Amino acid sequence: MKKTLTTKKTKSPNHTHDPFQTRGPLYDNDQIHIRVFSPNTVSVLIVDNQQTMSRVDETDYFEWHGDAKTVSKHYQLTFTYDNQTSQTLTDPYTFEPVIADFDLHLFAQGNHWHIYNVLGANPRAIDGIEGILFGVWAPNANQLSVVGNFNNWDGRRHILRNRGGSGVWELFIPGLPAGELYKFEIIDKNHNALLKSDPYGRMAELRPNTASIVTQTSSYAWQDDEWIAKRAKNQWLHEPLSTYEIHLGSWQRDQNHHFLNYREIAHQLVDYLKPLNFTHIELLPITEHPLDASWGYQTLGYYAPTSRFGDNEDFRYFVDYLHQHDIGVILDWVPAHFPMDAHGLARFDGTALYEHEDPRKGEHRDWGTYIYNYGRKEVKNFLVANALYWMQEFHIDGLRVDAVASMLYLDYSREPNDWVPNEHGGNENLEAIEFIKHLTSVTQEQLPGVLLIAEESTAWPSVSRPPYDGGLGFSMKWNMGWMHDTLTYMSQDPVHRTHHHNSLTFGMVYAFTENFVLPFSHDEVVHGKGSLLRKMPGDEWQRFANLRLLYTYMFTYPGKKLLFMGNEIAQYEEWDHDATLPWNILDYPAHQGVSKIVGDLNLLYKTKSALHYYDFDGQGFSWVDCEDASQSIISYQRIHNGKTLLVVLNFTPVPRENYRLGAPKPGSYEILLNSDSSHYGGSNLGNNGSIYTEDTPWKQFNSSIVLNLPPLAGVVLEHQSE
Repeated sequence: MKKTLTTKKTKSPNHTHDPFQTRGPLYDNDQIHIRVFSPNTVSVLIVDNQQTMSRVDETDYFEWHGDAKTVSKHYQLTFTYDNQTSQTLTDPYTFEPVIADFDLHLFAQGNHWHIYNVLGANPRAIDGIEGILFGVWAPNANQLSVVGNFNNWDGRRHILRNRGGSGVWELFIPGLPAGELYKFEIIDKNHNALLKSDPYGRMAELRPNTASIVTQTSSYAWQDDEWIAKRAKNQWLHEPLSTYEIHLGSWQRDQNHHFLNYREIAHQLVDYLKPLNFTHIELLPITEHPLDASWGYQTLGYYAPTSRFGDNEDFRYFVDYLHQHDIGVILDWVPAHFPMDAHGLARFDGTALYEHEDPRKGEHRDWGTYIYNYGRKEVKNFLVANALYWMQEFHIDGLRVDAVASMLYLDYSREPNDWVPNEHGGNENLEAIEFIKHLTSVTQEQLPGVLLIAEESTAWPSVSRPPYDGGLGFSMKWNMGWMHDTLTYMSQDPVHRTHHHNSLTFGMVYAFTENFVLPFSHDEVVHGKGSLLRKMPGDEWQRFANLRLLYTYMFTYPGKKLLFMGNEIAQYEEWDHDATLPWNILDYPAHQGVSKIVGDLNLLYKTKSALHYYDFDGQGFSWVDCEDASQSIISYQRIHNGKTLLVVLNFTPVPRENYRLGAPKPGSYEILLNSDSSHYGGSNLGNNGSIYTEDTPWKQFNSSIVLNLPPLAGVVLEHQSE
C-alpha cells in the first residue's frame, strides 16, 4: 500500500509513533515526495535518478519531489557525511508493515509459540531484499528506536513503526548484516530515554558489555536424529535418569584460567562422563547473565546462550555432541524472577511491563529481583515460547525449573504485611499456577519426551501429576525432604545415629506421592555448608566410607538421581564458582575410590531394571528390615520383572559379623557391589562368592541369610535362583 501525500510534518523525530509519516516516500498521483532524516550529513543522493536531495531549512531532514517513475519502490540513497565518508543504503521507510496481523493476534492471546521468530532481530528477505526485521513489545513507550554501530547509536535515525493496540513496534532495516551490535532506545511517556537490550535477543555481548547481537538463521547440521527419535518414544518413567549437574564456568578452564569454548567442553565432558555412566547433564543456567557470581540465576538474556563460552552454533555443537554419545542435556531455567539491571526487562518501557507495579507482588526482597506478572498474556507468551525455543532450536531434553515454590506462594519469604492475598483471600498465586499448568501442557504436547523438573521445596500437592488430574504437570520434582533428612542423618556421629533412625525411614512414607529426583545439588555445597565429604563425621577413613555409603543408599533408593560436579571426586572444599574443580585430588586413592564407586553405582542403576523401572511406584520397593535402629542398619529390596535386588546398609563403623536377615526369596544371592571393597578404598570386609539362604524363619520371611556386614558400608545382592 502506497502512502498518500497529505501534509508533510516536520515535528521532532524524538516524539513520534509513526515515523513513516515524516520519512520515506509519499505519493500524489504520479508524483513522489521523498524525505529522509540524516544527522551529520553533507548531502544525500538518490541513486536511481542521480538527483541530489535538498536540506529542509536548517534541520537534518533532506527531501526531493518529482516524477515517481524515476525511482524504484525500494530506492537507494548515497549519504555523504561530515567526515567525508559515504554510504549507500536502501531506505528502510519504503517498506510496508512486515509482522502479520495474525502474529500480533496470537501474541496478544499469549499463544504464539514461535514469537521469537517475529520479535527480536530476525533475518528476512522482503521483495528480494535481505535485511533484519526488528520487533519489540513496549505498549507504553512514546517512541522506540533501534540503535547500534550501524547508526552511530543515534536514536533519531531508525525509529520503529508502532503497530497500534498490540503494543508491538517494528522496523525492517535492509542490508544489515549478522554480527551487528544493537539495543532499543525507548522514550517513555515522561520523555525519558531508556537504553535496553533485546528481550528476544539471540546473542549478547560478553559481560560487562550489554548490547544484543544480530544473528543469522542457523545453518547448523544436526547429527542427533537417532537420539531425538528415541527420546520421543522413551518411557522415561521407567528408564534410568542419572544427572551430572554442572557449572560450565568452573568445571574446567584452560591453563591460563580462561573459559573453554562450548565445543572444547563437549569433548572433555563426554570423555569424562562416559566411564562414570551418567545418562544426562544438567547445566546451571547458561542463559545470558551479567554477573558470574549469580551462577546464571540472575538471567537477562532468556533467548541467548551466554557468550562466555562461544556463540550459538558452538552451543548447538555442544548439545549435538553429547546426544551423539547418548548423554542428554537438561537446562536449569529461571521463570520465577529477573534482575533489576537497567538494561534488562525491569521497567522495560518505563512502566512495570514484565513485572507487577506493586512491590508486594512484584519484588523478591531476599533476592533483589522482580517477579513476572504471570497474568499478563504477553509475558506468559514470552516465557512459554522461551521454553519451546531451547527445546526446538537447541534440542534441549528438558528444563529444571528453578524456585517453583517462590512462584506458587504469594507470601513466599515475606513478612506478614508484605504480600497481597489472592481473590479468595489465600496465599496461592493463582496466575502463576495457571501459567505453570499452561507451560507444562504446551511443552509436553509440542515435544513428547522432553522433561520438566520442578525445584519445589514445599508440600504443595501433585506437582508431578497432570493438570487434568489436579496437578501442575511437571514430569518430576526434586525430593528436598529426602535430601535434607539424609544429609542431617549422615552428619551425625555414628554413635548418635540410633536416635535419628527415623530420618532414614520417614521418606518412604511419601516416596511415591510424586515422581521424585534425589538431588545432591550445588545448593548443598555452598554458602558455608561445606562439601559433602566435609559433612561426613569421623576421621579421614570414616569420611570417605560414609560418602561411599551415602552414594550406595542414594543409587539404590527409589527415585531418579542428581549429583553436582565435584561430589563424584569427593571434593574437600565447598564449590567456588570462580575456580575449577580440584582435579589433582584424583591422584589420591581415596578420591579415586569415590569416583570408581559412582561409576559402578551408575552402571548398576542403568543395567539393573529393578533399580530404576519402578522409581515412582511402590510395587518396586519393600522393606526387609527398617527397624534395626539399635545397630543403625536398614535393608530393602528392589523388584522388577521377577528380579530381586537386596540392599543392606550399615551406618556404623562396627563390622556386623553373622548378621541374620530375612530373605525375600529362598536360594542363592550374589554380591554385586560392596562399598567397602578395596577397589573403592575400603577395608575389604564382607562376604565372598554366593550366599545361600537357610530355612530359618526371620521376622516376616520364611528363610534368611547370614551376612558379614562391613563397617560404614552398603552391600547390594542379586537373587540368583531358588
